[in-house]
Amino acid sequence: MMDDEEIVRLTAWVRGRVQGVGFRWWVRSRALELGLAGTATNLADGRVEVVAEGPRGKCLRLLDLLGADGSGATSGRPGEVTGVTERWSAPRGGAAGFLER
Repeated sequence: MMDDEEIVRLTAWVRGRVQGVGFRWWVRSRALELGLAGTATNLADGRVEVVAEGPRGKCLRLLDLLGADGSGATSGRPGEVTGVTERWSAPRGGAAGFLER
């Protein structure tokens, strides 16, 4: 059984129309509401890389909001997500707040 309070690192690569539409600002706002630390970075290939550290349950909630299933659209998510690839790892710490890059 997974522990929702375990501190983890989520890295998610979000595909779709997610650059130049306020997506990183939106991710930052949701992450801060959830109490997560990390970054949202535009990549040269058009994706946005989201790195978030915090309790597993909160990271899963952020992942749900990012999702390509359209659920995030109901929460005012800008742009259009066509896919999300995720990777879970041990937290590295050191991040303070949540930054757009």
